[in-house]
Amino acid sequence: MSGQRSGQGAGRITARITKALDAVPQESDFTSRLRGPGVTSRVGLWLGVCFAVAFLTGIYSHVAQVPHPWLPLPTRPSSFYRVTQGAHVIAGTGAIPLLLVKLWSVYPKLFARVRLGDPRALLLHSLERASIAVLVASAIFELASGTANAAQWYPWGFAFPQTHFAVGWLAAGALLVHIAVKLPVIRDALARDLEADHPAEPTTMAEGDALSRRSLLRVTWLAAGVAVLATAGSTVPALRRVSVLGVRSGDGPSGVPVNTSARAAGVLSLATDPGYRLTVVGGPVPRSLSRADLEALPQTTASLPIACVEGWSASATWTGVRVRDLLDLMGVPADRDVVVHSLQPAGAYRTTVLPANFAADPDTLLALRLNGQPLSLDHGFPCRLIAPNRPGVLQTKWVSRLEVSP
Repeated sequence: MSGQRSGQGAGRITARITKALDAVPQESDFTSRLRGPGVTSRVGLWLGVCFAVAFLTGIYSHVAQVPHPWLPLPTRPSSFYRVTQGAHVIAGTGAIPLLLVKLWSVYPKLFARVRLGDPRALLLHSLERASIAVLVASAIFELASGTANAAQWYPWGFAFPQTHFAVGWLAAGALLVHIAVKLPVIRDALARDLEADHPAEPTTMAEGDALSRRSLLRVTWLAAGVAVLATAGSTVPALRRVSVLGVRSGDGPSGVPVNTSARAAGVLSLATDPGYRLTVVGGPVPRSLSRADLEALPQTTASLPIACVEGWSASATWTGVRVRDLLDLMGVPADRDVVVHSLQPAGAYRTTVLPANFAADPDTLLALRLNGQPLSLDHGFPCRLIAPNRPGVLQTKWVSRLEVSP
């Protein structure tokens, strides 16, 4: 009797599981003709292009922010970082509507059934789902965190640059695996007419299908274009009037935006102290220079962009003392890196390294004036660093000390 009761109990459990599974939609329940390999592959192609641009420019941005002695970056062209970082943010923004449409187009695949009695099929199915989960999760993380960074909103406790860079590699690897697995399907879908039926696609219009597949793609391209235009003005000045979502419009002291104000950096009293001195260490004799001493030295004017990791940039005219002239005055050799210290009491970039080739560039300045006006407090008064082809976070403001490496 006990064996019979056990069998009955197992039967009831199986029946409940079967009933529960029957309540879950199946892939065949999604009948819209708008979905299918043709739409997915075409949207995925451009999504892949956006991801490739964002990935490659992201690598350059990371290397530019964390200089490596074995990989010296050039100082020319002076706007190269501005272009690459702008392309990075624009590509990421354009990828958002593309990713949403692609996820919608493959959503029914989540409900594809697999034969539970076939261990090999179950294993392959599970591995494929796991790889897709990694790809989708990493892609969403990259786009969401990148968008938040562009808006300077950080609701998390981790270090954004390092985490965003690491997950970028994870997303790139998962994308390559996904392309390798789906390449036959992609090639077949791109070779066929978009509106042609495929054995695996629905052959009838589902209720509510008011668009053709071509119309869906046109709407998708339009959405991606609107997203780009709405934000690209932070990088492209000509688009600022239409870039309603651009986080930087060009407003700010002397017509240049500001990320961190003097008050937020905690340097108001230190920067306005009449006893301020710039200390230069590394030559035969340490030197201390006041703001007036710096103004008495030969002045150089250079037109250079200021470009930040959030994607915004602005061209400006800077006037000040060449770092190379200052180091020559101190008797410092020309092939030395320079450690630049700020008056900021805290912050990840209060100390930065100026590589030797940047220190030697004739346009690398300790700027005292911006666009013909004395440097404002928020732009780094008494003096700030400005160098060609360098991320904004490394263009140290409120400079207090230069240390020349041995």
